[in-house]
Amino acid sequence: MAEMLKVEDLHVYYGSIHAVKGISFEVHEGEIVTLIGANGAGKSTTLNTVGGLLKARSGHILFEGKDLHGVPANKVVAEGMALCPEGRRVFQHMTVLENLEMGAYTRSSAEAEETLEKVYGLFPRLKERYRQVAGTLSGGEQQMLAMGRALMSRPKLLMLDEPSMGLAPILVQQIFDIIVDMNKQGTTILLVEQNAQMALSIANRAYILETGKINHSMEGDAADLLNSEEVKKAYLGG
Repeated sequence: MAEMLKVEDLHVYYGSIHAVKGISFEVHEGEIVTLIGANGAGKSTTLNTVGGLLKARSGHILFEGKDLHGVPANKVVAEGMALCPEGRRVFQHMTVLENLEMGAYTRSSAEAEETLEKVYGLFPRLKERYRQVAGTLSGGEQQMLAMGRALMSRPKLLMLDEPSMGLAPILVQQIFDIIVDMNKQGTTILLVEQNAQMALSIANRAYILETGKINHSMEGDAADLLNSEEVKKAYLGG
């Protein structure tokens, strides 16, 4: 599989706080790759930096061979990456359809229309509620809307930040089933998730972040990590 994203020696600071300390990882075309770790490990910071929302102090972010270090978020989207942020951040006072249309701002009207039908296919609930104001949706529906909005830019790589956060278990399963469907339809996925069990159960490969660094003794095939005693003790409550 072709290498789609390569992150090399990434360092990110919040003021004097060294949040991400020289991490390197890669995502190949067609994969689901997950970054797991405890709160404060640097997972969301990593995604926000790759997505252009934060600026790295040093390091390289190569997407399809092009260095995106310092490239702003709107240009990152135009290159073919989309971020579905932690906390959903839908436009509360806009309708479902208006939120989805906002996600397609880099696309032509014809492309947006075609993609909208695909998004409705993945998320029938959004089609049912396309006129509803986003702020009145349930938490699960808002998560679906945030994912659908990100898909409207037709990304080659979709980055998902804590998609299961705050959702009831039955909805968590539904969201992860949809992630698998999106991947089967050709979207490469980079997933940040605190629910390590669920993330490892659907991913091809995984990296574990610990206080801003990747633990290289615990990275690789997701199925192997799911069965690892070390990972079970640290992250799966085993």
